[in-house]
Amino acid sequence: MKKTKKQLENEIHHRNAVKELQSILGEVCLGGGKNRLEKKRSEGKLTARERISYLLDKNTPYQEIGALTAHNQYQDHGGCPSAGVITILGYVNNRLCIVVANDSTVKAGAWFPLTAKKNLRAQEIAIENKIPILYLVDSAGIYLPLQDEVFADKEHFGRIFRNNAKLSAMGVPQLSAVLGSCVAGGAYLPIMSDETIMVEGAGSIFLAGPYLVKAAIGETVDAETLGGAHTHNAISGVADYKAKNDKEALDILKQLVGSLKLPKKAGFDRIKSESPLIASEEIYHRLPSKRSEAYDTHTIIEAIIDANSFLAYKESYGKSLITGYARIDGWAVGIVANQRKIEKNAKGEMQIGGVIYSDSADKATRFIANCNQKGIPLVFLHDVTGFMVGSKSEHGGIIKDGAKMVNAVSNSVVPKFSIVMGNSYGAGNYAMCGKAYDPRLIVAWPSAEIAVMSGGSASKVLLQIEEAKLKKQGSTLSDQEKKTLLENIESKYKESTSPYYAASRLWVDAIIDPVETRKLISLGIDMANHNDEKQTFNMGVPQV
Repeated sequence: MKKTKKQLENEIHHRNAVKELQSILGEVCLGGGKNRLEKKRSEGKLTARERISYLLDKNTPYQEIGALTAHNQYQDHGGCPSAGVITILGYVNNRLCIVVANDSTVKAGAWFPLTAKKNLRAQEIAIENKIPILYLVDSAGIYLPLQDEVFADKEHFGRIFRNNAKLSAMGVPQLSAVLGSCVAGGAYLPIMSDETIMVEGAGSIFLAGPYLVKAAIGETVDAETLGGAHTHNAISGVADYKAKNDKEALDILKQLVGSLKLPKKAGFDRIKSESPLIASEEIYHRLPSKRSEAYDTHTIIEAIIDANSFLAYKESYGKSLITGYARIDGWAVGIVANQRKIEKNAKGEMQIGGVIYSDSADKATRFIANCNQKGIPLVFLHDVTGFMVGSKSEHGGIIKDGAKMVNAVSNSVVPKFSIVMGNSYGAGNYAMCGKAYDPRLIVAWPSAEIAVMSGGSASKVLLQIEEAKLKKQGSTLSDQEKKTLLENIESKYKESTSPYYAASRLWVDAIIDPVETRKLISLGIDMANHNDEKQTFNMGVPQV
């Protein structure tokens, strides 16, 4: 079918956005730069990404978590691409694992504040899903100029070792390969793992390095003698295996993973996968290029789910939210999606697309409860501007109906997955399972915007505040001055609503090409299926 002019414009816009994403990710993959990568190779070592590539099973799905963490941050410190650590969800020797690899080409693998946050996110994934976590250690320890932001608080560096202990108590496998430096407090990470591999002549573990030892107690000792592979395998007993090089260490790691017992599965239902009714690439022209434009979300869902698998729940009620059962790559899922076209309810009232009304919140609450009753994972597709406002909505109890939905999302015990397709504003972000509501994975498309409210609305509010401030001082703004000020406000606000801004702060796990959505959700459910722990769904005391 021939595409309309508008559809072609949409497609060009989104394909360009995906190209931009790929370009940025390409830069991120260079870590500390080409020269440092080559230096590492010249030393006979693999780079962090080469180590992961060697470790992962070939031709199997994987997902990088937090690739864009710290993007455009720490500029005063020379930047910190990917927060100096790479985390990948993927298969090792037929076992789904989360792999954490320090990138020593970035500030010698030193720990920045967001490095700690990213490591904690990887451990959270291991804890929630009971999947093995593999540490590829090559780090100089805490980045001292920012030590106050990474050392002492609850979600700082120490939490990682606490999680090591908790994971061990849960019986979740933790394996470490020390491929470079492992110093100071960081030395506890591999030692609190179940088993540790060290590379001769490269791997080192010590609480204090040779220089600090000399300064503290006057002893002169080289790094290898102090804490090298021979020392910790033959003398201290700290390490369990010794390898000649990176590849041998990773081969041992693969062997150890392969011997792990197979996990008990949660039993989420899966049948033979069917391709979507329409190609996933059609999302590019079906999704408007402008965030304010209406569209039928059903046309997007068709490109994500298995063909003819959608069964709408309460189709004629609460139409601003689409709820229904479907299959994604064979997996049974419950879908909660914002409908972006204008709908008319049974009373003849028009409902704005992307807005959550009382009836739609009520419907979603019941549907989420049903999915929990049946043990069906939930997929949230965000394109929401928030809850309906105004006296009519307030008098109709929009706050209590919204609270019921938030209550259901908060207490849901089935795995939840959030895809931010477009807008994710205000309390709408909460009700649609934003980061604060523990989705097993949350990702954004390049078209996403995450903020308290839209840039246009926020800018007008901020302009009014500025005008009021000036009025108190006895000043007024001309129309041109208002226009200039509004443009400046909009520009600054727009930057903070970008998906890259969110990804940089790990508010989302990744920005993905929309065509990768099916793969991501399928991998996520497979991950969640490793945790067979049954929890009781309890809504507490919702408003009625």
